[in-house]
Amino acid sequence: MAEEVTPEQIEDLKERIEDIDDWLTDAEEDRSDLEQQLVSTERTISRLTRERRVLNEQVAEQQQRLSELQTQERELTRTLDKQRESLKKQIRAAWMEGDTPAVKVLLNEVSPDNVARTMTYYEYLSQDTVQRLEAFRNSLQQLQQTRASVQATRTKLAKSESDIAERQAQLTQSRKQREQTLASLKADISSRKSERNELESDRKRLQKLLDEVQQAIASIPAPNESEPFRTLRNKLPWPVQGKVVSRYGAPYADGKLRRSGILINTSEDAEVHAIHYGRVVFANWLRGFGLITIIDHGDGYMTLYGHSSSLFTSPGDWVAAGQAIALAGRTGGTSDPALYFEVRHNGKPDNPGRWLAD
Repeated sequence: MAEEVTPEQIEDLKERIEDIDDWLTDAEEDRSDLEQQLVSTERTISRLTRERRVLNEQVAEQQQRLSELQTQERELTRTLDKQRESLKKQIRAAWMEGDTPAVKVLLNEVSPDNVARTMTYYEYLSQDTVQRLEAFRNSLQQLQQTRASVQATRTKLAKSESDIAERQAQLTQSRKQREQTLASLKADISSRKSERNELESDRKRLQKLLDEVQQAIASIPAPNESEPFRTLRNKLPWPVQGKVVSRYGAPYADGKLRRSGILINTSEDAEVHAIHYGRVVFANWLRGFGLITIIDHGDGYMTLYGHSSSLFTSPGDWVAAGQAIALAGRTGGTSDPALYFEVRHNGKPDNPGRWLAD
C-alpha cells in the first residue's frame, strides 16, 4: 500500500527524477532554437493553464461563500426586525406603566394575595427586557460582521476574476506564439527532410527515459491495491473522452514506424484521468510527446499520457483511479488537441485496447 513508502524513499525518488530531468536536458542540447522556443512556450502555457484552473476553483468557492453570507445577512436582518418590534412594544408598555410600576402595584387596590405574584411578574419582565436587548445587540454585531465579510468576499472575487482575465490574455498570446513557432519548426523539418529521423529519435528518447525511470523506482515499494493492474484487462476506464485517430501498431512517418500507443483527439483542455491507482514517476516535457505524465502501477506496469497542455501532478504523488492528472492539449508538435496514451509492461509497449473497457 502507499503507506509502506517512507518520506525518505519519496525524497530519494524525487532526487532521482531530477537527475533524469538533467539527463533529458543534456540529451536534448542539440535542439534547434525553434525547438527550444516551442518547449519554453508550451511550459508557459502549462503554467498559465494550471493557474487559471486554480483561480476558477477559487472563484467557485468565493461565489458559494458569497451566496452563504448573503443568505445569512437576510436571515439576520429578519431577526433584527422582529427583535426591534418586540423591544418597541415592551418599551412602550413600560412607559405606559410609568417609571415606578412596582410602586403603582403596591398603591393600587390589589389584594395582598396577588401582590407577591404581580411583583415577581415585573421582575421577570425586567430580566426578559435585558435579555432581549442583549440578543438584539448580538444580532446587530453579527449583521455588521456578515456585511463586512460580504464586502471582503466581493473584493476577493473581483480580484480573482481579474486574475483569470489576465491569465486568459496571456494564454491567448502564448498560444498564438506557439502556432507560429510550430509552423516554422514543421517547415524547417520538412526542408531538411528529416521527419522520420526526428520521430525515430523521439521514440528512442522515450525508451531511454523509461529505462531511466525503471532504475529510479527499483528500490521503491510498488503500488499495491485490492485489484492489481494485471487483473483488469478490458475493464479499465478510458483516460479521456474523444475519438481514437491512430491505433496501436498503426503506421506513421510514411509507414516506416509503428505506433506504440493510441492517439485520441479530444476537446481543448479536456481532463485527462489516471486509469488506475498508482504513483507518478515522471511529469515533464519530452520532445515528440510534449508534456507527459508516467504512472507506475506496480508489477512492471506503467501508463503514459502525452501531449498535455498542463500537468497537475509531480513525481512521487499518489493518484487514484479516475483522478484528473492533466489537461489534454497540443504540446510536442500536435496540431489538434489530443492525448497520446500508452500501456507498458516491463518497459515494453502493450496494446491499450486489451486493457480499456469497450
